[in-house]
Amino acid sequence: MDSDALFSLGEPAAAPSAPAGPSGVDGFTAVGEDSPLPVRMRPASIDELVGQDHLLAPGAPLRQLVGGGAPMSVILWGPPGSGKTTIAHLVARATDRRFVAMSALSAGVKDVRAVIDTARRQRRAGGPQTVLFIDEVHRFSKTQQDSLLAAVEDRTVTLLAATTENPYFSVISPLLSRCVLLTLQPLDDAAVRGLLRRAVADQRGLGGALTLDTEAEDHLVRLAGGDVRKALTALEAAAASAVATGTGRIDLATTEQAVDVAAVRYDRDGDAHYDVTSAFIKSMRGSDVDAALHWLARMLVAGEDARFIARRLVIFASEDVGMADPTALGVATAAAHAVEYVGLPEAQLNLAQAVIHLATAAKSNSATTAIGAAIADVRAGRGGPVPRGLRDAHYAGARGLGHGTGYRYPHDDQRAVVTQQYAPDDLVGTDYYRPSGHGAERSVAARLPLLRRIVRGLSAPAPRPDESTPVAVNGRHPSGAGHAGGADEDGDAVVGEGQQ
Repeated sequence: MDSDALFSLGEPAAAPSAPAGPSGVDGFTAVGEDSPLPVRMRPASIDELVGQDHLLAPGAPLRQLVGGGAPMSVILWGPPGSGKTTIAHLVARATDRRFVAMSALSAGVKDVRAVIDTARRQRRAGGPQTVLFIDEVHRFSKTQQDSLLAAVEDRTVTLLAATTENPYFSVISPLLSRCVLLTLQPLDDAAVRGLLRRAVADQRGLGGALTLDTEAEDHLVRLAGGDVRKALTALEAAAASAVATGTGRIDLATTEQAVDVAAVRYDRDGDAHYDVTSAFIKSMRGSDVDAALHWLARMLVAGEDARFIARRLVIFASEDVGMADPTALGVATAAAHAVEYVGLPEAQLNLAQAVIHLATAAKSNSATTAIGAAIADVRAGRGGPVPRGLRDAHYAGARGLGHGTGYRYPHDDQRAVVTQQYAPDDLVGTDYYRPSGHGAERSVAARLPLLRRIVRGLSAPAPRPDESTPVAVNGRHPSGAGHAGGADEDGDAVVGEGQQ
């Protein structure tokens, strides 16, 4: 069966307990001269492992695992090419353990149970401990993961699982709690560069038969993006091109010709999906339009569903722009419609326009905080009956129940706002909406205190010396459209719309 790892997996049933050798008796396909360069260059010992220094300290779980120390089940979480399956290969070389390798891409519950049954029989007979390696464990269903619990709990098997996905989302909690989680980091440029140079000089690699130009090396490091497998695969392709042309060096032109374009590291169903989406949203929220466009391009090139991107924009328009620019929601909604109506690739222009608008717009999260506070009160049990005057009074008998009694129709007032209780009794006077002073919300922030005073029947505060411009209430005035300024019967200042 094939794997995302640096080497192919053998069949689980064919995995005896002997150490690795030419025939691949550790459960992995044997390494030959025609094996891919990443396979030939995998570390032969833990001391050759590069880029995971935080896991290699003396006594660390990884060293104990590889060295055959205290048995513990481990989940290895890291991006492609960071060394997860290489670590599994090093564990397989331990001579005192039976090692079984399988891939979640093709194995099922029946395969897992067969390995566990064999391990249990061997342990009862005084045989060696079994290490069960499962690659791509996140692809196991909940039922498949459940089948491992008892055997991991009583150490019938020592589980070694590898995943590129966030295990807190992709691995069931009971299994995660029974394992030590080791997080592998992407290799930095220095580590990738060192491994490229090792591959050029080492007999397992190119054996010094070719030289690698600095510019070509820089290109390979940049292309890898922390994935050493990608770097070594590209190096092997470039070396083949150099040999075919009869040159003894791998230059930049040869490398670029051999490797056309870098694959974008982005899995629509994987952990990178959430990371890139998070970076996209946070860039717009931070008003960095250029970074936002980069993450948009990253998603588009990787084949992300444009409807997903559009939905995020519609949410963002209210969550982070809101009343500071009320047109933002219309722009985002229009972009979402364009995605459905026009489709890709042309709709990327509509998405880009919306991203630029949202990233450069004034920001306010007042709508987010307002509804959040209101929902929190409802869930806390605050509220109470609907005020009698607001209850439905259109059906027969409603008036007899007192429904609608005392209700004041706002449009009967020349300001279109009246003193009246709208909130339940125990929420009277509660302020949920707190406008910012950003963008278009500035005018709302100026008008809202006046609206609340009138609705709640509060007296107007004494004007401050610097208050020279009164505020309109809904743009309407007691003395008509020609009213140039003054105060209404409640003592609230009003002005004509042209004076706002």
